[in-house]
Order: sequence, then C-alpha cells, then structure tokens
Amino acid sequence: MSPPKRSLLALAVLAVLSGAALAADGPTVTTSGFGTAALTMTDTDDAEFVRPNQAAGVKKSPRPGVDSNFGFQVTAKFNDWLSATGQGLVRKNATDNYGAELAWAFVKMKASDDFSFRVGRMGTPIYMISDFRNVGYANTMIRPPAEVYRQVNGGAFDGADVLFQHSYGDTTVTAQFGFGRALTRSVGSNVEFKPITALHLVVENGPVTLRFGRADAKFSVKDSASLSALPVTVRSVGFGAVADQLSITDVKGSFTSVGTIVDWNNFLVQAEYAVRKTDTRLVMDTTSWYAMFGYRIAKFTPYYYHGDITQQSIRSFSTMPTTGPLAALTAGVNGAIKAALQSTNALGVRWDFSSSAAFKFQVDRISPKEGAGAFINVKPGFKGPVNVYAAGIDFVF
Repeated sequence: MSPPKRSLLALAVLAVLSGAALAADGPTVTTSGFGTAALTMTDTDDAEFVRPNQAAGVKKSPRPGVDSNFGFQVTAKFNDWLSATGQGLVRKNATDNYGAELAWAFVKMKASDDFSFRVGRMGTPIYMISDFRNVGYANTMIRPPAEVYRQVNGGAFDGADVLFQHSYGDTTVTAQFGFGRALTRSVGSNVEFKPITALHLVVENGPVTLRFGRADAKFSVKDSASLSALPVTVRSVGFGAVADQLSITDVKGSFTSVGTIVDWNNFLVQAEYAVRKTDTRLVMDTTSWYAMFGYRIAKFTPYYYHGDITQQSIRSFSTMPTTGPLAALTAGVNGAIKAALQSTNALGVRWDFSSSAAFKFQVDRISPKEGAGAFINVKPGFKGPVNVYAAGIDFVF
C-alpha cells in the first residue's frame, strides 16, 4: 500500500472508531481536528528549504508539502475520572511522501481536581508550544521558528506522566513530569531515546505566561552507516581520542528551555531560549532563541520575528591533519561536527477571517552562517541569504 493510501486509511480507522463509539451505549465521545493548507516557495534553485526532519523541500516552484498537514483527534470519556485520547497526523516528514502517524494514544486518569495521570503515547514537552506546534491555527506564525524547533526532533514519547494544575488567586500553575522512551524516524537514520525524562512548568497570570522545560535522555543513532563507520575509521588511523568523542550509542543529552507569551490588549510577544548539550561531538552543543512581536488591528495581526542559533561545542579537531593523505578524512570529520547555523528575520500577517480559520502570509529572510544552514540538497556555490515565501489557511473543527 502506498504512503498516501496508508495515511487515508489511518484517518479512516479513527473516524470509524469514533462513529462506532458514538453509536454504542458507552462512553461520551468527542471528535476534533485541525489542518493547514499552504504553498511554500523560495527565491533560489540552489538549495531546498525544509521544516525540521523533512526529506525534501521547496525551491522556486511552490509546493504544498512543507507547511501542510492534517490531524484528527478522538476522545472517549468513560466517567468523571477516566478517558482515552487518540490523535492521528498526516504530513510529510522523513520521506518525500505524505505519511500518517499516531501522534497521541493515551489513557488519562484523574486522581483529584489537581492531579491526573496518563499512560500511553503523549506529546513530549520539549518546547513551549510542544502540544500544539502542529496546530497552525493555535499559533501566530505559519511555522515554529526552526532555529529553536529543529534542535530536538520527535514530538511524542511512549510512557507515563503526571499532571498538576492549581490556581493560586489569579495565578495558575501547571506542572508535568513524564518518563518513557521514544523512537524518532529521521532523514537517513533513526534515533532512539531510552530512557527519557521531561519536566514542564507553566505559570499564567492574566496576559503573561512563563514556561520552563527540561528534558534528559540517553540516545542512540541507529541505521546510519556513515555515522557508525566514522569513529571506527578515525580510530583505525590512530586518532583514538577523537574517535572517543564521536560516539552515537547510549549518549547522554539534555535540552533546557525557557519561554514567555505576553498577550496584552492588542500587543503580542512570544519568545523562547534553548540550550542543547550532549556527550558526543556528532550532536552539537547549541544555544538558540527567537523573539516574535505582533499587534492586532481588528481581525489582522501583522508580526515580526528574529531567530538565531550558535554552536558552543568545537567546530574542528585541531589534532587531525589538514594536509596529506588524511586531509579528506579530517574534512569529513570536521564537517560532521558542525551544526547548521543560521539566523532568520521574518515578516507576516494573520487574518482571522472566520471563527475557526485564519489566512497567513509570511516571508522569511534566512541567512546561513559558515555553510548552508538548515537548507538541504545544496548545489556548489550556494550562499544566502534566501527569501522563503509561504501562504496558507489554518483551520480547526
């Protein structure tokens, strides 16, 4: 069965199950969905623009695959303390075909007014907008800023979590702690996180939301012949100390982020700052951030954001030769330990023309630093900056 047919089948199964549950004398079932229909293009044919973990992107010819998706969710409530939720998502990801994935599938048990527990597959609370980063309608921008949101791929984990929420006067505090494992299918490899722990804290008071997140994991990169062979080759030519820093098995890593959203009168501010650290040079230590500013005028919200990423770990091994027979190996190793660095300035506008749909138009000016940035399939001589144009409709139902 082709990937598009599998995508349609997965959503059809969710729809049939929800219909059957509604017809039966059983739990109360609610259904909802979301999607984005968008076209994206750039001003160059020398490289492709992609969202994180996509195998193919866009050049000068507009394509729908980069920023379009469709999601369908079913929740069955059995009583006041027990419910089950499933969410299917169709999008282009690690292959150049639309594919369906089971984004969420968990049982939720409410222990009290403040505490609840979930078991199954949940969204990993890595980022400020982790739970709704695929729901375009819930976000001002047409896509989450790549400088921050490409640092950890994968949006779900299999395991359990505990949720706490309580209001102290005008302030609401929400806390989430989860643990489990995750398998992320990336372009050219798979990454297994086992175990993974994640802490998510949110404080809301009036127009201000403050958020802190921390995730720790041991991870292994699998099914990548080139990355597996690299430390073996480096060790075989006498650079054991370098090879020790190129491990891709049971590597410790952490991701820490803080963010804020201020929605006051007509003003809208959203910002996030993140730090990634690992014990391998092949997954680089990075610092990334973005800040977005918007202003509502009736049903229109023009906005601007700037994003940037820098690398804290070394970008070359000075102990390896740059001339002679090993020069090519040195160049390969040094290329492998360089993060995709870039900065983005973006202008956009959101038009809420309906109570459940919004039109967005956004122009990104992306400036790669010391290489191609996050662009893929780069031709010789490529350099930035690159303008990326996107227009689409976000909807919920």
